Amino acid sequence: MKIYTKTGDKGTTALFGGTRVPKHHLRIESYGTVDELNSYIGLIRDQKIDELSKQALIKIQHDLFTLGAMLATPPEKETLKSGKERLNIPKINDDSIEFLENEIDTMNATLPQMTHFVLPGGHSTVSFCHIARCVCRRAERLSVALNEDEEINNNVLMYLNRLSDYLFVLARKLTQDLQAEEVKWIPEKL
Repeated sequence: MKIYTKTGDKGTTALFGGTRVPKHHLRIESYGTVDELNSYIGLIRDQKIDELSKQALIKIQHDLFTLGAMLATPPEKETLKSGKERLNIPKINDDSIEFLENEIDTMNATLPQMTHFVLPGGHSTVSFCHIARCVCRRAERLSVALNEDEEINNNVLMYLNRLSDYLFVLARKLTQDLQAEEVKWIPEKL
C-alpha cells in the first residue's frame, strides 16, 4: 500500500465511496477529530495502568476506527446500486454503547461518590484521560453539527457521548489507582 497518492495536494480528499470534498469539510473534521481521540486513547493505554483498562481501551480504539469509517461514508454512498452495504464492517451498535455503560458502572462501583466537579490533573495519566475526554466532546460537537446538515447514524452520537463519560470515570479510577489527589472544584465566594 503506497502511503502518498498526491491526490490531496490541492486541498481535497476522498470520502468512502469516492466523493471528493475539501479537507476542511465538516465530515473530515468529524472523523479527523475521532482519529485524534484515538491517538490520545493510545497514549493512555501506553501508561502504567491495569490490564483490564488496557483491554477496554484497545476495544474502544477498534470501535473508534469503525466509527470513523461510518463518519467517512456519506449517506448517499452507504449502499451500492444493488442495495448491498458499501461499508461491509460491523457498525457501532447498541452493544458497543452497552459495553461503555457496563465499564462505567463497574468502575463507578469502586469510586467514592462525587460531591463536586473535579479539576483535571493530579497525575499525567489522569490528565491524558481528561484531554481525551475533551477531544471526545469536540468530536461529538462536530458530529452533531454534521448531523444537522447530513443525517448520520444516531449510534455515533450516543457512542461519543457515552465515551466521554467513560473517559471521565476512567480518570477518576486512575486517580484512585495511582494514589493521586482528586482536587474538587469549589467555587470561591465573592
